[in-house]
Amino acid sequence: MIRVAIVDDHAIVRAGIRALLSEESDVEVVGEFSDGAAALRELPLLLPDVLLVDLTLPVMDGVEVLRRARNACPQTRCMVLSMHASPEFVRPALQAGAAGFVVKGAGLDDLVGALRTVAGGGTFLDESLEPSALAPGAPVDDLERLTPREREILRLVAQGNTNRQIGELLGLSPKTVDAHRTNLMRKLDLHDAQALTRFAVRRGLA
Repeated sequence: MIRVAIVDDHAIVRAGIRALLSEESDVEVVGEFSDGAAALRELPLLLPDVLLVDLTLPVMDGVEVLRRARNACPQTRCMVLSMHASPEFVRPALQAGAAGFVVKGAGLDDLVGALRTVAGGGTFLDESLEPSALAPGAPVDDLERLTPREREILRLVAQGNTNRQIGELLGLSPKTVDAHRTNLMRKLDLHDAQALTRFAVRRGLA
């Protein structure tokens, strides 16, 4: 039996995946979560064979979930189910440890086949993925230059939060938030909140 946990912020998507997978005799959905932080808290208890992750999530983006899941629960293999198939989404996900990547327009047979392949120790990449996303030696993605904390602050800035509000959400002083914000702006070569917001929206973080 392949034990699967689902991370997607849309309840109707999670319900649909659960219903579809329930038709498979060798697949069991053991958990579903609307954000990555909740999934990571339960991961060591559930110990699913496969963690099925969307990339655009609240609280923590999917790439960060993949990276942390690999450390928190090495025996669980991770797979992405996303509407995004372009290199700026695929490459960071694979670098973060995804063993499979399925586009949401795929059929049920593709999804189930991917789950079985990944659970069995293999790799599955949707045939619709752009070849450049899989090219070896590709340059480091801009988001990969950011620390997890900087990525969290980028998301919150894009949501319109002030330094004080971000500090309250993350348990940091406004001065510390400002330092992180300055660092991420330097790394991304962006110089104001509007530019950060445009970048975050373009990358599916907000």
